[in-house]
Amino acid sequence: MAVITIRRQVLALMSFLCFCSVTGQVSYSIPEEMPKGSFVGDIARDLGLDVKRLKSGKARIYTGDSAEYIELNKERGVLLIKDRIDREAICAQTAPCALHFQVILENPMEFYSITVEVTDVNDNAPIFKRGEMKFRISESATIGTVFVLEQAIDLDVGLNGLQSYLLKPTDNFVLKLQNQPDGSKMVEMVLQKPLDREKTDHLSLVLTAIDGGEPQLSGAVQIHVNVLDSNDNAPVFTQKIYKSTLRENSPPGTIVITVSACDLDEGSYAKITYEILNSVDGASEIFDINGETGEVKLVGNTDFEKKRQYQIHVQASDEGGLTDSSKVTVEILDTNDNVPAINVMSKSSLITEDVQPGTVVTIVNIQDPDSGENGKVQCDINNNIPFSVSSTSTNFFSIVTDSELDRERASEYNITVTCSDEGVPSLSSSVTLTLQISDVNDNEPVFERSSYEAYIVENNTPGVSIFTVRATDADWNQNARVSYILEDSSVNGVPVSSYVSISADSGVIHAVRSFDYEQIKDFQFRVKAQDGGSPPLSSNVTVKILIQDQNDNPPQVLYPVQTGGSVVAEMVPRSADVGYLVTKVVAVDVDSGQNAWLSYKLQKATDRALFEVGSQNGEIRTIRQVSDKDAVKQRLSVIVEDNGQPSRSATVIVNVAVADSFPEVLSEFSDFPHDKEYNDNLTFYLVLALAVVSFLFITCLVVIISVKIYRWRQSRILYHSNLPVIPYYPPRYSDTLGTTGTLQHVYNYEVCRTTDSRKSDCKFGRAGSQNVLIMDPSCSGTMQRMQSEKSILDEPDSPLEKTRNTSKSTERRSADRRRLVLYIFRLF
Repeated sequence: MAVITIRRQVLALMSFLCFCSVTGQVSYSIPEEMPKGSFVGDIARDLGLDVKRLKSGKARIYTGDSAEYIELNKERGVLLIKDRIDREAICAQTAPCALHFQVILENPMEFYSITVEVTDVNDNAPIFKRGEMKFRISESATIGTVFVLEQAIDLDVGLNGLQSYLLKPTDNFVLKLQNQPDGSKMVEMVLQKPLDREKTDHLSLVLTAIDGGEPQLSGAVQIHVNVLDSNDNAPVFTQKIYKSTLRENSPPGTIVITVSACDLDEGSYAKITYEILNSVDGASEIFDINGETGEVKLVGNTDFEKKRQYQIHVQASDEGGLTDSSKVTVEILDTNDNVPAINVMSKSSLITEDVQPGTVVTIVNIQDPDSGENGKVQCDINNNIPFSVSSTSTNFFSIVTDSELDRERASEYNITVTCSDEGVPSLSSSVTLTLQISDVNDNEPVFERSSYEAYIVENNTPGVSIFTVRATDADWNQNARVSYILEDSSVNGVPVSSYVSISADSGVIHAVRSFDYEQIKDFQFRVKAQDGGSPPLSSNVTVKILIQDQNDNPPQVLYPVQTGGSVVAEMVPRSADVGYLVTKVVAVDVDSGQNAWLSYKLQKATDRALFEVGSQNGEIRTIRQVSDKDAVKQRLSVIVEDNGQPSRSATVIVNVAVADSFPEVLSEFSDFPHDKEYNDNLTFYLVLALAVVSFLFITCLVVIISVKIYRWRQSRILYHSNLPVIPYYPPRYSDTLGTTGTLQHVYNYEVCRTTDSRKSDCKFGRAGSQNVLIMDPSCSGTMQRMQSEKSILDEPDSPLEKTRNTSKSTERRSADRRRLVLYIFRLF
C-alpha cells in the first residue's frame, strides 16, 4: 500500500443561506508505473465525508487541461489509478513530481484540492546521445590537461538518477567530476600520463554512466583518442561563464550571445572552432553556434512556461586538438502571451426565483501560465444583471446572486464572465453562461377590471352566457393557470348559485334561471380567481348583473274597478258643461322605462261625440253640452297601451249614467248583463248562507222577544212602584250589504227608544258618495226602495222633515219606525 500523508488546510470558508463552498487539501504519494486500478487513497475517510455524500453530491474529479490519471470510485470512496503514470513524461527532471486536481461535490457545492506526488522508479538507464566521442590529442599535451566529456542522460531523479561515471582503461586518463550549480556534474577526462604517438597513435576508452537505483542501471559510450603531434597551447575562453537573457517567443535566428576564445599558437594550431556539447536540458536542439565566429543563435522555440533557463556548454578546439570549454546561461524572460483560460468547474443551469442573495450559481477556475503581473487575473461579469463575482481562493471565482430575482421580469440570464490579466498589453478571455430562472408562485391573478357590470334581458333562457370575467397571472405554467370560483353569498336570502354559475376554466358566467325584471332588477356577487400554484394565490372581483326590462306585462287598470257581479257607473248630470270630468282611468304597468309609458284611447262608446279620453292622463271628459236627448246609459270602452315593442294593452269598461236622480238611474241600469258564471258559483253559498242566517235570525228573534217581554214586565212593575226609570238603548244595526262587497257605501241607521215611552227617534246617515252607484242585480228591489227612502229623507221639503221640525208628531215617528223595521227584516 502506498504511503499516505494527509494535510488539510482551510483556504476559504463561504457561508450562504442555501449553498456552502468548502476548500481543503489532501496529499498522497504513490510510485510511478503502478498498474491500472491500483489503490491511491481513501478520499472519503481522509476528507471526513460519508460515501453517501459522494453519491448525492455527484462527486467528480476536475483536472483542467491535464490528463486524468486518477479516477474516483464513489461506491467505495477511494481513489484508483486510471492510467499508467510515467513520471518522466509528466515532470521530466522536475522534482518533486505531483498531480494536482480537485474533487467537486454539489448540493451544496464543495470542492477539495488533491495532490498526488508521483515518486520515481528506476525504470530508465543512463544513456549517451552520441554513440561515440572522438578526441585529437597532441602527444605534447601536459599531464593534467582536461578534456570535457559528454554527459550521460538519466530521466530518473534522485537516487535513481545518474550517480557516477567509470572510465576504462585508466592507463593515460582518469575521470574528474565537477558539481554544477544546477545539481548536475560535469565529466572531465584528465591526462595523467603523457602520450607517445610513436608508441600508440590511437586509444580506445569506454565511459560508463551508472545510476543509484536498485538494481543499478548503466549506459556506456566509446571514446576514441587520436594522438597528434605536439600543440602546446590550448584555446582559452575569455569567460568561463557567459550570461544572456532572451524574451520568450523570440523568432528563430535571434542572436543570443557571442562567445570568444584565443589560442597563443600560430598557424593551424591557432585556428579555433566552436561547437555546442550535448546537454541534459536539450539546449543543443534549441540553440546553435557558428563554428567560426562563436555566435550563439536561437534555432528553436522557447517558452517561459515550460523552461525558464538554459545552460549551453560550448567547446573551443584548435587544429592541434587542444580544447577549452565554457558555459552559457540563457535566462528566458516572460512575455504576456497566454490568455487566461476559464474552466467552469460547476454550474447551475436552473435556479428558482426565490433564492436568497448570495447564492452561488457557478464556480470557475482560471489558469494563466504567465508569471508575475502577467499571470495575475481578475474577473468581471456584464452589468445590469443581479449577479456578482467574487474570488474564493487563488484562481477560483464564484458567481453569486447579489439581489432578488424575478422571473416575471427576466426568465433567463446570459452571464458573460470576462477574465483579464495584468500584463501589458492585457490579455483576456470570456465565457457566456446561460442561467434559467424557474418560476415560483409569487403573483396572484389580476382581473382586467376592478369591478364588472353585465346586462341581461329578462325572460332569458336558463344556461345562456351573460358575461366573461378574465384574470391574468404573471407566473408561468401551472402557477399561471387561473380557475374561477363563485364565492358563497345570497341574493334576497337565496344562494347566488341558484342565479348564476361560472365556468372554472373560461370565466364565462351563465344564467341558471330565467330572470324577471319585476321581481329583481339587479344583484351582485363576487368571483374569485385562483391560480394553480402551491399554495394557491387568489384575488376577488365584484360582478353586478343588471336585469333589463322586456315588455312582458300588460297595463293593469286600478280604477274603475271591474267587478264580476256588480255594475259600476259614473253619474253625469244633464247640466254638465263641456269639459266636465266624468272620471279618470287609472292604470299602471309594472314594466319600466318606455315599456311603462301608458297612453289612453277611447276604443268604443255609445256616443263618441259626447266623451273623450286624455291620451296621457286617462281623464274622461265631456266634449259637448249634455242634452235631454242623450241616453241615460252610456257605455265606454277605453284601451290602455304601453310604449313597448311590441306594445301590450288592457281594456276597461266605464259605465256612465247621464241623469239627475237615482230612480232614473236604477230603472235604466236594471237590465245590465250579469256575470252568469259568478252567480252560478255563488248559488250554493247563497242558499247555505240563507239557511244559516234564517236559523240565527229566528233564534235571535225569540231571544229578543223574550228579553223584551221580561224587561217590559219589569218596567211595568217599576212604573207602578214609582221607582226611577232606567233607559235602555238597543244595539245599532248596520246594513249587512256593506259586508257583501256589492254595496261599497254603507248607510247606518240609529234607533233610539225609551223604556217608559212609546216615542222613538230615527236618524239616517248620509252616504259617502253622491255620484257613484253600485248596483247588485240580485238585490235590485231592495236597492230601489232604499234609494227611494233615501231620496225622501234627503229632500228638504219632505213631509217627514217638516213634521220633525215643527211638531214631531208621534204618529209620524211610529210610521218611520215601522218602515225601518220592515226594511231591516227585508235585509235579513
